[in-house]
Amino acid sequence: MSNHVYKSIELTGSSATGIEDAISNAIATAAKTVRNMQWFEVTDTRGHIVDGKVGHWQVTLKIGFTLEG
Repeated sequence: MSNHVYKSIELTGSSATGIEDAISNAIATAAKTVRNMQWFEVTDTRGHIVDGKVGHWQVTLKIGFTLEG
């Protein structure tokens, strides 16, 4: 197994349908410009309330990726 060096970035994804969609939206968007993504860690979950109901979810996550070199 090779030694790896990782860098992490923090993202916040949102979704009107749920936490998993918010995570998937953040990862899918990051994948357009960030290479070598390897892991994620959810660091915060929150939501927005509209008329006494959940309006949308926001999930903050760290994305780890390997550095090229």
